[in-house]
Amino acid sequence: MKLAIRWILALALLQLPTLAHAWKAELITSGLHVPWGVSDIGEDRVIISEKNGRIGILNLANKHYTPIASHPNVTISGQGGLLDIARSPFDSQTIYFTYAKQVRDAIETTLSRAKLDDNKLSQWQDLVVTRSGSDGGRHFGSRVTFDDTSIFFSVGDRGERSNGQDLSTHAGAILRINLDGTALSDNPFIDKKGALAEIWSYGHRNPQGLFYDRLTSNLWSIEHGPRGGDEINLIIKGENYGWPITSHGKEYWGPISVGEAQEKDGIRSPKHVYIPSIAPSSLLLYRGSTYPQLNGKLVAGALKGAHINIITLDAQNNAVKEERILEDFGERIRDIETTSNGSIIFSTDQGNIYKLIRPN
Repeated sequence: MKLAIRWILALALLQLPTLAHAWKAELITSGLHVPWGVSDIGEDRVIISEKNGRIGILNLANKHYTPIASHPNVTISGQGGLLDIARSPFDSQTIYFTYAKQVRDAIETTLSRAKLDDNKLSQWQDLVVTRSGSDGGRHFGSRVTFDDTSIFFSVGDRGERSNGQDLSTHAGAILRINLDGTALSDNPFIDKKGALAEIWSYGHRNPQGLFYDRLTSNLWSIEHGPRGGDEINLIIKGENYGWPITSHGKEYWGPISVGEAQEKDGIRSPKHVYIPSIAPSSLLLYRGSTYPQLNGKLVAGALKGAHINIITLDAQNNAVKEERILEDFGERIRDIETTSNGSIIFSTDQGNIYKLIRPN
């Protein structure tokens, strides 16, 4: 009953007035090939990963985009290709990537890194070639974020539902590793027989948004549900997030539920569910004064919904309000990031990079 009331409230929140017509998007550059990830590298510049494997640097001041490299070994298959990109907070020259890599008969979500020096990338190294493989092109994940000592990155279930509850595969999980790619000694399944040591949480379908909030030490994710039931989750060490045992989505071939849409012992319930789906692609928790209306709120990009989604949290980290801005934007928002000066920029599958402009 408690969960049912929460979902009724969530649906009601969809009807609240939004600020869609008060916000604007300023085009910075165009012509990219699905700019999948964006990361601030200082000096008013960001580094961008394109799905086809190309990497470039965008100068936000003069709006000039310079391709600098192609990531080696990227396999482009369905949703797979070059995925996220993130500069290390521990070493400003180290850039991390996730990408789809062909390994024998399977395609694996892989975490790699390289050194950025004078607009050139070198010293390429694969850190984690996950054991998540499938020959299909679905549900790779994958976003990268950092806490104070380590790296988190997400891996989708690769379109095989049983992977979500299987600790012997990295598929359907959020992983936590050291900077050298090894598992941390305090990871929750480090000593569990048959489980992979890198797993931090499991029971995920396809988490494409992942963000660590340093102010609160909270790790947040947002993931795709099947035909409805997208989820925002507060990620807790060792917890099971239910897929496919629990879900609020429907089968693609009919009005049949996938899993149980209720609280269940041993499964962590989401903080927010989207019905219908918005197809979330990215997530951040905004901290700053550039957009005072967004301070302390979750900000997500939507693919199917083609808007920016805003979630207000209460003191217990429950979602208490949903708002949608740029509702008439009409482009699939792929990644949304904060720059070092507090600005929000975002990329779209149409190959464009925009800056979010707040209402006057």
